[in-house]
Parts: sequence; structure tokens; C-alpha cells
Amino acid sequence: MESVKDYTDPPPAPLIDVEELGKWAFYRAVIAEFIATLLFLYITVATVIGYKHQSDPAAGDADAACSGVGILGIAWAFGGMIFILVYCTAGISGGHINPAVTFGLFLARKVSLVRALLYMIAQCLGAICGVGLVKSFQKAYYVRYGGGANELSPGYSKGTGLGAEIIGTFVLVYTVFSATDPKRSARDSHVPVLAPLPIGFAVFMVHLATIPITGTGINPARSFGAAVIYNQDKAWDDQWIFWVGPFIGAAIAAAYHQYVLRAGAIKALGSFRSNAHM
Repeated sequence: MESVKDYTDPPPAPLIDVEELGKWAFYRAVIAEFIATLLFLYITVATVIGYKHQSDPAAGDADAACSGVGILGIAWAFGGMIFILVYCTAGISGGHINPAVTFGLFLARKVSLVRALLYMIAQCLGAICGVGLVKSFQKAYYVRYGGGANELSPGYSKGTGLGAEIIGTFVLVYTVFSATDPKRSARDSHVPVLAPLPIGFAVFMVHLATIPITGTGINPARSFGAAVIYNQDKAWDDQWIFWVGPFIGAAIAAAYHQYVLRAGAIKALGSFRSNAHM
């Protein structure tokens, strides 16, 4: 006897949903993704530039090495902003703020292809504008201290950088799936965990681990926006790592959640066998 489900999975999003294009709610969601990614990049890159200036011995501070927020503060800026912005935009756009998250949710049929593409474009444009604001407010510091751009650190191979981005993005997207799972919401309703909190914490923890390797991308829009405004060869040479890595990590996380944790593969096989025996 089959047990009755105590939760409802939303139906899979259509691959191409033309109807969405006629709804204001769709464009409102795209605008929300643009603004959220703009604010994300402004606060985080400003934190990076501020820290590098405060900790620069050439700036004249005798205690420069101990000044500024440190790596821990930078990680908090990224994780904290994701917590805030996912909280603010989750009800409007789903609060992706990251093309890798959008890609993972698209693969799991949570968003349509049309929505995924427009979200990614909005996120990249928002990131460019956010980093552009930082540069416009403090141009000399921005250029001097690396522009908040993601680059592979000296001493690390491209394979190491790619691996760090894959695993880091897997942690983030796996957390997104877990935190927004309708099955979990129904069964753990007595545990009032706010979904944006673990998502922000995932970003924070990954930054602690991978800032020394790649400066931590795990978000192609964040890496692209900084590369466009900083516009130096090294940032562009390494740019592929910050697209390929996060997209692979997101795809693995989507597959793991859908086919292993939620047993999508087993259910599909069971359905196939029952139909074959009919």
C-alpha cells in the first residue's frame, strides 16, 4: 500500500513558457534579480577594496597587517549579503542572485528556460553596475587593489581552481535545494529555519575555504561583473574557470538532490517497470 504524501511538489516548469512574457510578475522578478545582484556586488566589492586599502603597508599605517575586516570579514560580507538579499527577493523572484543557482534550478525544472536566461542576463548586468558603482566612488583604490576581480592565485593550477569552484558551488546549490525543498517544509514545519540563513551561511563557509585559491567565485555574474569593470588580462584569462566550475557544480548538486535524495531515478525506473508489466 502506498503511503499518502504529506507534501506537494510543484509541477515541473515548462521548458519554454511563452505566457510568462505577458505577465508583469515575470518582469518584476527580473528587475528584482538585477537590483539584488547590483547591491550584492556593490557591498561585497567595496568591502574587498576597503580591506585591501586598510591592510596595505604602503598606505602608511604601521599596523596595516592587523587592520581592516580581514578574510573573515570579506566572507561575512558575501554570506551576509546573500542572506539579506535572498530574504528580500525570495517571494518575488525566488532570490537566485547567481546564474549557477538559476542553472541548477533550471536543470531541476524549477524554472523555465525563458526565465533562466533572462535572470542570468539581469544578474550579469546588475553585477556590472554594482562593481561600476564601487569604481566610480573610489577609482584610484579600485584599480590599485585589484578591482575585486576573481583570479587564480599564484601557486595554484587551473585544475585546482576549477575543482575549488565546482565543489564550492556544489555546496551552495545543494544548500539551496535542501532549504527550499517542499518535502522538508512540510515535515519540519516545527523547526522555524529561515531558508535564506543556511544559503547565506553556505556562501560564507565556501569563501573561508576558497578565497586563498580563486578569491571565491561560485557565482558567474559576480566574476563577470568584476572582470568587465576591472578589465585586466589576468581576470579575463581565468574567467572561464568561474563559469565552467560553477555550472558543473550546480549540475552535480541538482542531479544529486533530484535523483539520489529525492529518488527521482528510482521513481522513474519503478514507473517504467510498472508500465512494462501492464
